[in-house]
Amino acid sequence: MKKLFCMLLIAALALCGAAFAEDYAIGTDTAFRPFEFTDETGTLVGIDVDILAAIAEDQGFTYTIEALGWDASIAACQAGQKDGMIAGASITNARKESGWIFSDGYYNATQSMAVAKGSDITGFDGLDGKSVAVKIGTMSKDYADSLAEQYNFTVVTFESSPDVYQAVIGGQCVACFDDTPIMADYIKVNGVPLQLVDGTANEGADYGFAVFSPDKQELVDKFNAGLANIKANGTYDEIIAKYLG
Repeated sequence: MKKLFCMLLIAALALCGAAFAEDYAIGTDTAFRPFEFTDETGTLVGIDVDILAAIAEDQGFTYTIEALGWDASIAACQAGQKDGMIAGASITNARKESGWIFSDGYYNATQSMAVAKGSDITGFDGLDGKSVAVKIGTMSKDYADSLAEQYNFTVVTFESSPDVYQAVIGGQCVACFDDTPIMADYIKVNGVPLQLVDGTANEGADYGFAVFSPDKQELVDKFNAGLANIKANGTYDEIIAKYLG
C-alpha cells in the first residue's frame, strides 16, 4: 500500500510539473535569411530558430514561435502578446535605454553596403545625391543614417530585406545597407544581381534575444544558460556551420 502511494505521488508530481512547465510565445522576423526564413516546405527555419530550439531543449521549456515581422514582433512584445523575440536584433545602448532587455550576444554581425552587379559605385563617395535602401528599425538603417550627411545621400526605408534588395535591383535606389551575412547569403542562394562593396563594413555588433519587461528576466536567464551550454557541447557550432559553412 505504501509503495502504491509513493508511485501515485510521484506520478502526481510529474503531472504537476508538466502542467506548470513554461510555455513561452516568441516572435521573429519573416525573411531574414539565414537567421529566419521559410523553406520550400513552408517550415520556419534558420540560425535563430535552431538556436532557440536547442536552448529550449537544454533548459527544459516549451515555446511557440511566430514569424510576425520585425516591427510587429517588437509591438507584440511591448503589448505583452509575446514573451520575447529572436530576430537578429543587434544589441545597442540606444535599444537598452528604450526598454529592450537583451540576452548575451549569440552572433556578431557587421553591416555593409551592396550595389547592383556591374555598378560603378565602389564606395560611399559614389552615393552623392542618390538614394539608398535600408530595412526600417535596424542597425543597418542607423549605419546608413550616420553616413548620410557626410556623403550626401537619402535614406529610404522598407519593411523587409527582400524589399530592400529589390529597390536596388529595380533601380529605385543605387545601393542598400544590411547585415553582411544576410546579404551575402541572399545573393548566393538566390543569384540576385547584387554585389557587396569592399571596405564598407562597420565594426558590427552582437545579436541578442530580447524581452521588453523586467518580468521576463527569467526567460533571458534561461536563454543565457542554455546558450553557454550549447556552445560548450558543440551544438552551437553545428548550427552555425549548417547555415554558414
